[in-house]
Amino acid sequence: MNELLLVVTIAGERVALPAAAVEAVVELDTLIPVPRAAPHVAGLSALRSRVLTVIDCKRSLELGSSDCSGGIREAAVVDFDGHHYALIVDLVEDVVEALSDSTPVRATMGGGWERVSQGMVDTETGPLLLVDVAALIGGTAEAKAA
Repeated sequence: MNELLLVVTIAGERVALPAAAVEAVVELDTLIPVPRAAPHVAGLSALRSRVLTVIDCKRSLELGSSDCSGGIREAAVVDFDGHHYALIVDLVEDVVEALSDSTPVRATMGGGWERVSQGMVDTETGPLLLVDVAALIGGTAEAKAA
């Protein structure tokens, strides 16, 4: 397979993002709220003169929300459809190599995880859920309808 994966923790779960989709890993310290934005949009931030739409991954997955009240938050910066997004995660762990292609998940997951799942991939540290970055950015069906 040889695909590189960024291992992150979201809502206490270790998952993988395709490393090819990630431009940078950053620590956000400033977050500007956006009135009337979808619930999973935590706000806006800036990185090297670029505006980033900040996505609260926990809220996108309908698993509560990240504490964005102050302090530094870890995020993976991605470029999707010509726009830059920062995906707030609990922890950025490592970059690892996928040892297999993704395979279907054979267990029932919560609704949010089902929506973002691209399958399971084997790594040196065990199997990880491969997360669809576009689905995280898109949020819930309710957010898309708004």
